[in-house]
Amino acid sequence: PSMPAFAETILVVFTLIAIGYGVAALRVLKPETGEGLTDFVFTIAVPLLLFRILATAKFEYGVPWLLWVTYFTSVLVTWSSAHGIIRTGFGRDARSGVVAGVSAGFSNLVLLGIPFMSGVYGEDGLAMLSQIVSIHMPIMMGASVILFEWALKRDGVSTESKTPVDLVTGFFRQLFSNPLILGIIGGFLVRVSGLDIPAVADRVIVSLSGVAGPLALFAMGVSLRGYGIRGQVPQAISLVVLKLMLMPAVALGMALLLGLPELQAKVVVAAASLPSGVNSWLIASRLGTGQRVASTSMTLGTAVAAATTGLWLLIADAVF
Repeated sequence: PSMPAFAETILVVFTLIAIGYGVAALRVLKPETGEGLTDFVFTIAVPLLLFRILATAKFEYGVPWLLWVTYFTSVLVTWSSAHGIIRTGFGRDARSGVVAGVSAGFSNLVLLGIPFMSGVYGEDGLAMLSQIVSIHMPIMMGASVILFEWALKRDGVSTESKTPVDLVTGFFRQLFSNPLILGIIGGFLVRVSGLDIPAVADRVIVSLSGVAGPLALFAMGVSLRGYGIRGQVPQAISLVVLKLMLMPAVALGMALLLGLPELQAKVVVAAASLPSGVNSWLIASRLGTGQRVASTSMTLGTAVAAATTGLWLLIADAVF
């Protein structure tokens, strides 16, 4: 029997990550080169890619309310489960609970998701993923900002209380200084305006954004070597199980319940099945706790996802 079509994509995706990891481990590149690559991917290549997708893609189903409801239900269930398990099961503080929620509920939709979806489901899949990404960043950032403040107060670490106005302005400052969000807004504006991207500009954008996928995966491998497995293994394993098993299961159930069209259903299950990315570690660093569990669960999750994501794609293929 031949491999299912997506098995090859999964192999390519995780091989690129492994090569990045190996290059970092063998010190073939300077460590700062890896950071530079990640910078380029996040500030230039991916924002241009999102800009172009949102400006030019054909979205067949109108505003994807059901897609969003499906995906964010899986986020909510997984996030709350992780928060509960870390607080109750492991007796950690509220800040660790927030980090756990992010580690289990925040799929790596950009660095890993973009090359992955375009490889498995082509342009249409990528367009649907970009519809999730376009509201994923603001919602997850907003939730993190609010829970962040709550956890600092709950643990009695924060003495200064921020007013709602401070929180809102801080959120928008973060949002509009984020290159991904700027790319999304730009693409949306071009789409609404009905203007075409001039041919030369479009070729430049295609050239720069064309390297986003492979470079993102390579850079991700390099940075995983930097994070690595830092202890807290039992906690990390419980978060990885929630992320790679519970979250796609909830997405699958919701997609069936709401009757999503076939491709939307497959994309949403695939997106939910991806491991968590660096965001959980960044939030842990800002909270000053849980960096080790975030780092370990990100590294373990990415390694295990090579198998589990394939499993979920098979299940989605069979169901839809």
